[in-house]
Amino acid sequence: MRGMLSKSIVSGAVGDFATDVRRGLTKVGQKELPSKYLYDEIGSKLFEVISELPEYGLTRADERLLRAHSAEVVGRIPGEVILCELGSGSGRKTRWILEAFSRRRHTYYYPIEISPAALNICRRELADIESVEIVGLEREYLDGLLEVAARRQAGQRILVLFLGSTIGNFSPSADVQFLKEIRTILQEGDSLLLGTDLEKPVPQLIGAYDDPIGVSAAFNLNLLARINRELKGEFVLSRFEHLARFNTATRSIEMHLVSKQEQVVRIPGAGLTVALELGETIWTESSRKYAVSEVLQMASAASFRCEVQWLDQEWPFAESLLKAE
Repeated sequence: MRGMLSKSIVSGAVGDFATDVRRGLTKVGQKELPSKYLYDEIGSKLFEVISELPEYGLTRADERLLRAHSAEVVGRIPGEVILCELGSGSGRKTRWILEAFSRRRHTYYYPIEISPAALNICRRELADIESVEIVGLEREYLDGLLEVAARRQAGQRILVLFLGSTIGNFSPSADVQFLKEIRTILQEGDSLLLGTDLEKPVPQLIGAYDDPIGVSAAFNLNLLARINRELKGEFVLSRFEHLARFNTATRSIEMHLVSKQEQVVRIPGAGLTVALELGETIWTESSRKYAVSEVLQMASAASFRCEVQWLDQEWPFAESLLKAE
């Protein structure tokens, strides 16, 4: 008998796109746009294509580890467990964890996303898993986690999934601070499954973020197209080009949009007119690459104990099961 599936999405605040665009593009020194806005409906679909490219091995490494070790994850967390995923995306890689838990008992799964398109994709992707109740939360990460924690009943444990190395999108020190904020919401005995992309040769990283057929470029440029669609922006996309570069100081891959000419762009929906010089960039994303020892140090600094860590050798990547202490 198939389990009952809830396909509801609990709507919530998605943030102020116009305010963030205005703040980022008027920043002194380096203009920037928050990477979370890359993932509208078009951006989410483009990222799904990126995850299939031979140059981008991160998603496949994440999936290999989850497929191989989901049963062990379930075995290490006794009792009734609520699953909460920060930035679920399509939910494809989460299937292995959900199927393992569903074989044990009926399971609640809360994907947390600011993108309603990503939540809809996630629901479709996972709707066939028996004994799983899906409740999507259209929230910022911590707001969603607070809501899940408020729904906890006596005796239930929370397992937070933070997969795909999204932690690497934070600036240095902000990653530890974010883990500390997660820890303040959790109770002792709760768990966090953390994905982290590991160090690898720079040419390999550049290829992963600037593929030869241009999907990554389309993904990045879509952020300007989104501003045009939603804020009546007047960006001419042909006047910009995608750039992926490695920052040796932070050991991060950075994505930028480079202005190919001196130009002035109006964004009426954000009450903004922005001037760009020839060669000036808009910074859209960073993805830090970690050493294995750094992951353990980061967990300890946030009052988590690393119970077990699995490593992928084909594309260096770590999946770490952290317990709240």
